[in-house]
Amino acid sequence: MQRRKFSREFKVEAVRLVRDRGVSAAQAARDLDVHENVLRKWVKEFAAAPAGAFPGHGQVKPEQLEIDRLRREVTKLKAERDILKKAAAFFAREATLPSSRSTARFGRWHGNAKRWASRDPASTPGSSGAAAREP
Repeated sequence: MQRRKFSREFKVEAVRLVRDRGVSAAQAARDLDVHENVLRKWVKEFAAAPAGAFPGHGQVKPEQLEIDRLRREVTKLKAERDILKKAAAFFAREATLPSSRSTARFGRWHGNAKRWASRDPASTPGSSGAAAREP
């Protein structure tokens, strides 16, 4: 069964029937062939904002426009946050990996410091040995 759609004019006239003419909501609902709760909702909505009540499909309330804009902004900010989280995780992981310079030739650096200190300076790579021979 397809949902029935009512025009703004129909809704306003139904509300006036209840409010201005003093017909009960139950009787008006039976006469108009709508559910009583629907008619009561129309009356409440019209009482809250008569000019902005029943905007229809082409007329969106300003509050709804603001809600839609904020939802789009939240979606965008969540995407940006997720990208930043991934980037932070990537750079944190990269910072903890050992660099190829320190381990390529001699293994881990902290073990080599003791070995180089105990060797003869002349046999140390990069040393000319001249400082060790001069007294």
